[in-house]
Amino acid sequence: MSHYDFFQNKECEYFPCHAGADPEQFSCLFCFCPLYALGDRCGGSFVYLESGVKDCSRCLKPHRRENYKKILERFPELAEIAKKS
Repeated sequence: MSHYDFFQNKECEYFPCHAGADPEQFSCLFCFCPLYALGDRCGGSFVYLESGVKDCSRCLKPHRRENYKKILERFPELAEIAKKS
């Protein structure tokens, strides 16, 4: 187990920011999900609201330690999006 793949901020007023999440297993490392920019290709549990906003409040993918490497593997896709912007 690595120490860099998990972080908690239990003093955050929103901790844990997802309903039903296990506070002991909840990682704040990716507080804002880096996969958000991938839209419907992010692989998480999300819905689009009528306003077009992507609602990720039901998704725990970036908050689970076991997904750390999976998220890092998607960074080349994010870099491509950044190049286009």
